[in-house]
Amino acid sequence: MTIKRWSRDEMAAKVARDIPAGSYVNLGIGMPTLVGNHLSAEREVILHSENGLLGMGPPAAPGDEDPDLINASRVPVTLLPGGAYFHHADSFAMIRGGHLDICVLGAFQVSVAGDLANWHTGAADAIPAVGGAMDLAAGANRVLVMMEHLTKAGESKIVERLSYPVTALACVDVIYTDLAVVDVTPHGLAVREIVEGLAFDELVRMTGVPLSDEGRRAVERWKGVGLKADPQGRASACR
Repeated sequence: MTIKRWSRDEMAAKVARDIPAGSYVNLGIGMPTLVGNHLSAEREVILHSENGLLGMGPPAAPGDEDPDLINASRVPVTLLPGGAYFHHADSFAMIRGGHLDICVLGAFQVSVAGDLANWHTGAADAIPAVGGAMDLAAGANRVLVMMEHLTKAGESKIVERLSYPVTALACVDVIYTDLAVVDVTPHGLAVREIVEGLAFDELVRMTGVPLSDEGRRAVERWKGVGLKADPQGRASACR
């Protein structure tokens, strides 16, 4: 069977699915910004942007852009009722004070211990850009990472040890790639979901680090007895 990798939008939808209602969430630059397109209007999630926005809405419609109302990617956005914008020093005080429930970040590498590298490859011609990533990785209560599973050279971005400069240590909770959803646990990496057509053993070979299939098999068992799993892997009765 041909492996059809998840698109970036499909990955973003999986992240959005796992964000609980009422969460205060920062969406990082790049791929994570797509998550906002998949958040249900019926399930309130308050979006934060590190340049000083809380209650951020969707991108502004053409012609309605306000140059003073942009996100951290410099994209003109809207402000939802009850939202506010403020000095970025206050914004970083929110981040560093632990007031964000979740941040979604891109990454160059994530280690089996949940260490994150996402600001510099170390290449001589690369321009390092840490932005607010260190603050978010250290300050948010949960860190979700979106990235492609392999580099253009076919090397795994999930590694035993980081080879790129560190953003933060032991901070990542869940990794969403175009091949799998992987939980970072105290006992190692547990695969929760695999793209259709890819065998678990092949995923392990491509990843190059130990992976547990228990999380995925547990979800299948729960489905079989009328139970469902929450994002933390617990079972709850379907109602």
